[in-house]
Amino acid sequence: MENEKRMSFIEHLEELRTRIIKCLITVFVFSCISYLFIKQILGYIIKPIGKVIFISPQEAFFSYLVLAVFAGVFFSSPIIIFQVWRFISAGLLKKERKYLLIYIPISFFLFVSGVAFAFFVIFPTCIRFLLSFGTDFLQPMITISRYISFAGMFLLSFGVVFQLPIVILFLTQMGWVSTLVFRRNRKYAILIMVVISAIMTPSPDVFSQILMAVPLLLLLEISIWLAVLLERRRLKKEIKSKK
Repeated sequence: MENEKRMSFIEHLEELRTRIIKCLITVFVFSCISYLFIKQILGYIIKPIGKVIFISPQEAFFSYLVLAVFAGVFFSSPIIIFQVWRFISAGLLKKERKYLLIYIPISFFLFVSGVAFAFFVIFPTCIRFLLSFGTDFLQPMITISRYISFAGMFLLSFGVVFQLPIVILFLTQMGWVSTLVFRRNRKYAILIMVVISAIMTPSPDVFSQILMAVPLLLLLEISIWLAVLLERRRLKKEIKSKK
């Protein structure tokens, strides 16, 4: 017998505000800590390109701040992901919240995997390709602000899009979306993935967008088939419970 009380719209807004504030405070704290080690972080992040320049007196300082924020977001990701799933759980019934014990750590693992995959595999390839257009009379002189913006958005975007499997599995587990919807509308899903990769890629070049679109499409296919297995298992349990 289900007699749990659902939250009102105002209560959801208050819950959202609370979660956002906690995330912002966490990012601020980790950004401040990251700034203490900003030169070491910068030295690591520019390895794929070697060196960068700055062309205005304040550019290096503000670029350090931006990099500290990116680092703060990355190091805060466990808490941010936890807060996101806690907000989602506020709208779930008690019996549905048990799944979050599984989804939260998997979600964090996928985020870190996405960032690592991008930094160690995709990003260096992308940089080499873009710099290959240089010639004897066309030398790359990349500013620190442009590079940090490009690298930061590129890496975090991969971390976000790697959440796709857990989102699809969660929707399927809750019974909100049938895998039949994904399978029948696969061509539209592929189009949406391509559009998402184009939007989230910080560079307008097609090569960068393809590098993001390919793993995104692979994740989509893997997610659909995992969701199919999960859905079949859930349906079998429901049939057994009715007997």
